Amino acid sequence: MTRRELLAAATFVPAARAAASRPNVVVFMTDDHGAWALNSYGCPEMHTPNIDSLARAGTRFTRAFACTPVCSPSRMTYMTGELPSHHGVQDWLVPVDSFGAKSRRYLEGHTAWSEVLAKNGYTLGMSGKWHMGHDERPQAGFTYWATIPGGGGPYRNVEILRNGVREKAAFKTDAFADCAVEFLGQQKGRGPFCLLMPFYAPHTPLDYQPDEDRAPYSSAKFSCFPDLPVHPWQNAGLRRHHGNRESKLGYSALISGADRAVGRVLRKLEEIGARENTLVIFTADQGFNCGHHGVWGKGNGTVPYNMYDESIRVPLIWNHAGRIRPGRGLSQMVSSYDFFPTLLDYLGLRAPADRRRVGRSYAALLRGQSPRWQNRLYFEYGYTRAVRTENLKYIERTEGWPSELFDLERDPGETANRLEDPGYAKQAQSLREDLAGWFARSGAPPLKDWHSTTTQNLTRYRRADR
Repeated sequence: MTRRELLAAATFVPAARAAASRPNVVVFMTDDHGAWALNSYGCPEMHTPNIDSLARAGTRFTRAFACTPVCSPSRMTYMTGELPSHHGVQDWLVPVDSFGAKSRRYLEGHTAWSEVLAKNGYTLGMSGKWHMGHDERPQAGFTYWATIPGGGGPYRNVEILRNGVREKAAFKTDAFADCAVEFLGQQKGRGPFCLLMPFYAPHTPLDYQPDEDRAPYSSAKFSCFPDLPVHPWQNAGLRRHHGNRESKLGYSALISGADRAVGRVLRKLEEIGARENTLVIFTADQGFNCGHHGVWGKGNGTVPYNMYDESIRVPLIWNHAGRIRPGRGLSQMVSSYDFFPTLLDYLGLRAPADRRRVGRSYAALLRGQSPRWQNRLYFEYGYTRAVRTENLKYIERTEGWPSELFDLERDPGETANRLEDPGYAKQAQSLREDLAGWFARSGAPPLKDWHSTTTQNLTRYRRADR
């Protein structure tokens, strides 16, 4: 264990006895990063020492999920605690919706957790990928703003927008680490502050990774990347990555680059004397398959969309020395729609009531308490909705696409659709009714009317998808 990890273990005290001052907050969010792709989550070849250190000195959720397996709607859910049917973003935002004259602020009319922090005296900085509309404009309570408008693009020789000024940068991940460190340097002796650092990595393209991030994988066998037969629904645009060693190396190296940036931010917190009073959270916007199920990609890695666990299961680490007990792995199932109420609960803040929020706070778990917890989560992506229980997952799609039922206890690899199996008829009917009832109670329209919930451009959809 490192000195910090030993200190965290030695100084743990219940939250009620902790320092009364409100903590600073740093939220790291990787993009297209399955929970499986970290050393601390069971992939020994993955070189992620800084993130793994956060896990050892903090609490790691082993069954955390994103409500939606694609970036823009997932980020909106993290920020608002609302389902895509409520916040109105049902898929990733195309460039015309992301930035420029025809874009709009998709958070308008919805309360973001960052706005609540700003109203309670926090200084907020954002460094990285936004992809929620008007990307080029500071919003949602943030005053420091560094990004590249849009959701993707190359990693090498990029142009970033730092507080309204365009600048050239050699490597995207390092550029936003520079910005994050700059923001933190401005906070020395001040507070409280909050840094949101949403990485672009390891999202495609896998066009460039620095040699220092590629080096740990020079002789890797990539045993965590299954080489299964290609799924019949595989998205044709990602098919070339199957069995491709360079793709496996590129994906891994981009994660290591993000880990290196995490290390830089943590060291800057130490330098400004803020580490002990800073809550650090690490998560991802959604998961990703790198050969799992015979798929490369996330929810839209297949047509029709999938809800495989690897597409929706994300890493989730909460680290706060002296406040959150180190070295724990919690198995309760939590969702991205739970993040909003949990963060505010943990910080002792309140937001105006909003019936559109469907989540529940898991802050009691972070405090070491044992509240009653139902392991049942719900998911939504365009024409696909799903419910996951402890042992079963039911996926429903609009007419023209097949629905599915997986027995996760007998078939954790989700290989056999049991929906037409007479032995599962009662479970299927119960889950079908539960899924429809839960979305109805939340105020969402029936699945067949999912298009009615968004104004974004959905030009990618063929008629058959509707």
